[in-house]
Amino acid sequence: MALAIIFVLYASIGVLAAAGSITISRRLFAGPRERVFYGLFLVLIAAFYLAFTAYFDGTGTTWLAEIVLASGFALLGLLGCARTGLLAAGYLLHGLWDLLHELPASGLPLTEIPLAYGVFCAAFDWCVAAYCVRRHRAWVVPVADLE
Repeated sequence: MALAIIFVLYASIGVLAAAGSITISRRLFAGPRERVFYGLFLVLIAAFYLAFTAYFDGTGTTWLAEIVLASGFALLGLLGCARTGLLAAGYLLHGLWDLLHELPASGLPLTEIPLAYGVFCAAFDWCVAAYCVRRHRAWVVPVADLE
């Protein structure tokens, strides 16, 4: 029961963090620049797992999986700077990766993370993914504006 309460609290904090990020990014960045911000942010949050691996993995068994996935998310983030669909997919998949870290019985070679960090991140990531889809039209640059 206590674990369920912790997960609900962390998911709520993830949603609130996403709401704050969205509010601030809309004020700071116009049009496609906001998409670039979220693309580069995905690169940064993917790197968090490399930091966790360096700290928590004393045996070195999770490095390969974490490097491959972090590189994939970084690539989706960079490509997502120009393509909203890839950006939304990157955040959706990263949220799934976050949750998989909460399931030690998954059998995957995953790095330990702080309790409920994956729940917090999944909530944040999925809110941002939904926001990306919602903002797609605002992030498209009309051809006339490119001249």
